[in-house]
Amino acid sequence: MSLNSLPNTCDEINFSAFFKVNIKPLRNYLLYKFGNKEKAEDMAQDAFVKLWQNCKSVPFDKAKSFLYTVANNNSLNVIAHEKVVLEYQKKNVSLDKTNESPEFILEEKQFKEKLLKAIENLNETQRVAFLMHRIDQKKYSEIAEELNISVKAVEKRIHIALIELRKHISI
Repeated sequence: MSLNSLPNTCDEINFSAFFKVNIKPLRNYLLYKFGNKEKAEDMAQDAFVKLWQNCKSVPFDKAKSFLYTVANNNSLNVIAHEKVVLEYQKKNVSLDKTNESPEFILEEKQFKEKLLKAIENLNETQRVAFLMHRIDQKKYSEIAEELNISVKAVEKRIHIALIELRKHISI
């Protein structure tokens, strides 16, 4: 086929027909890649815009290849960007408290102080058993083994600690 017999990519009628034939398959390809219909729609539209912007340099027989290459590259860029955003969010989780009201933050701080004071007021045996269970996530049997006491003694210490904490923290 000679160059003159190929349709022109910049011709609006040819481009429109090409769009109608290829938009759905491209959108589906991107949907499978992203798993998100809106992103797939956006990426497909962006690829067609890029094709239209470069229609003079893209021969009609290479338009489909160009379209999928642009869509694939854009999707890879978006995925890479999303990974960067997720990494940033993971590192800055503690800074993301802007959604909370100042009153809530103050109440939370006051409650923490009250809780720490109440834990300090527990006797040593109760405090140790309670913190080993709640902070270190140890089972009663593990605590009993480490403290060289029975499991029942651990249960009693933690039970009494909880009763004391409720007395001091009651809201």
